[in-house]
Amino acid sequence: MTIAPILRRVEVAAPPAQAFDLFASRMADWWPKGRTVAKSPHEAIILEPRPGGRWFERDAEGQETHWGEVIAWEPPTRLLLGWRLNAQWTFDPGFLTEVEITFTALPQGGTRVTLEHRNLERFGAQAQARRDQLDGGWPGLLADYAALVAASLK
Repeated sequence: MTIAPILRRVEVAAPPAQAFDLFASRMADWWPKGRTVAKSPHEAIILEPRPGGRWFERDAEGQETHWGEVIAWEPPTRLLLGWRLNAQWTFDPGFLTEVEITFTALPQGGTRVTLEHRNLERFGAQAQARRDQLDGGWPGLLADYAALVAASLK
């Protein structure tokens, strides 16, 4: 069974280096509180800035909930994340889908940010349902990210 990857794009007015930085280092500022997998809302969402770095959230009490890891860290053009949240939305070190984000300079200025979430067939029997859920979520998350970028330019 093959499940089509999710492919979403957004254009932001920031140059690629700033767009990359705001995506990677300020995820907690654009990811809505309460829309994560931890029991309590996040205070931080952390991408350790290197291949092999952890991707996780931390709540106000310091509890960490892991999401996956950084596979490739290539500022200002590319970020590849290993999503290790299985079909039950729990961290599973034996499970992996990939989220690749690219940052492409636009001729008129600004950046096209492209997100591809792939290998979704790995969700097994729930693959189509999980794809539909994620496909419903990524556009709103990217819109929130674009709003943070716009606010940072004021």
